[in-house]
Amino acid sequence: MTWGRRWYLVAWDVGRDDWRTFRVDRMRPWIPTGPRFAPRDLPNGDAAAFVAHGVAQLWPYQATVRLHAPAESEAARSYATYGRIEPVDEHTCRLHIGAETPHALAFLLGALEVDFDIEDAPELAEHLLRVADRYRRAVEPTRTRPPADGA
Repeated sequence: MTWGRRWYLVAWDVGRDDWRTFRVDRMRPWIPTGPRFAPRDLPNGDAAAFVAHGVAQLWPYQATVRLHAPAESEAARSYATYGRIEPVDEHTCRLHIGAETPHALAFLLGALEVDFDIEDAPELAEHLLRVADRYRRAVEPTRTRPPADGA
């Protein structure tokens, strides 16, 4: 599966006796390929969610936000590729998400089509306030000038 610009393989690690995520660009072919194996059920039946959860924890900036949408909603499910979704109640869920910078987190959250509350990550909260001020300043000139058609 892909996440960001990289390909990942989800596989059972017999040495660790657990599921692992491997970056394909860091793998080398093993010849001979070795013995066959018995297929196992994927963790939670979803390799993409497993990779997203593992990769999201590696980012230097982490945040937990409460989405004003149920965990089963399309809005929440679409963000499962960026982090881990955790149901809270029938109306909300938590998104545990990570990114390289607070700006990248703000960008990802800005694409959400639902309201959200920051539960932690004060640097993200400060960044969102700066971005909101910048957006507000961007629209102020359009509020004071008359419409282009003279109406």
